[in-house]
Amino acid sequence: SANEIPIELRKLARAFNEMLDRLGDSLTRLTEFSSDLAHEIRTPINNLMIQTQVSLSKLRTADEYREILYANYEEYEKLARMISDMLFLAKADNGLLVPHRETIDLAKEIVTLRDFYEVIAHEENVAITVSGHARCQGDAIMLHRAFGNLLANALQHADKNTTVTIAIENGHDHVAVLVSNHGAPLSPDQLPRLFDRFYRADSARTKQDEGAGLGLAITRSIIRAHGGDIEVACSGDLITFTVTLPK
Repeated sequence: SANEIPIELRKLARAFNEMLDRLGDSLTRLTEFSSDLAHEIRTPINNLMIQTQVSLSKLRTADEYREILYANYEEYEKLARMISDMLFLAKADNGLLVPHRETIDLAKEIVTLRDFYEVIAHEENVAITVSGHARCQGDAIMLHRAFGNLLANALQHADKNTTVTIAIENGHDHVAVLVSNHGAPLSPDQLPRLFDRFYRADSARTKQDEGAGLGLAITRSIIRAHGGDIEVACSGDLITFTVTLPK
């Protein structure tokens, strides 16, 4: 116990224990990540193997072979997208993401994203509103991807007949973008894990068309590469992601 340690060493012991806790948590997450990665890759590969075995079980018409090839192509696309995302995150981990700097009108960029996602939102009976104006320096392509991931995530988990709101705030030395949706509440221990690779919250928030679970990890990497940060909070059924970027 702490009382059995000489008072001169208690601060050092406490720091050492905290370091061990962090290492243990990192090891646990690495183990979970390896397991999730194997599972995510195994699924499309199994689908490809089964479809190929079925196609080889007997002679088929040209149209049937064409249909099988289309199905296989979809699985290849999933694998290619996952590999591309993992390479992107590996670059981020090693500080190799170097954003191009230009002046970006955040309202214009986000309205463009809203227009793109409105068809999906309409199918789910979800509205999208955008408010506020601000400019920042950054890489337009990277930030477009980051905010696109946030909006896609909000629409994916929004309850029907609700509104996804995007609020742009212009601060003195920074800008903020708040993306909010109404959906299944999240517990405090789930919130920080939303940015983990392949992490998914409980089944109540999971839909059949959900991706590999890399979108929010990529978003955080992009925002941090710009010198900003991203946080998430939950109040009842309202989930809000807050992005801050330096001007």
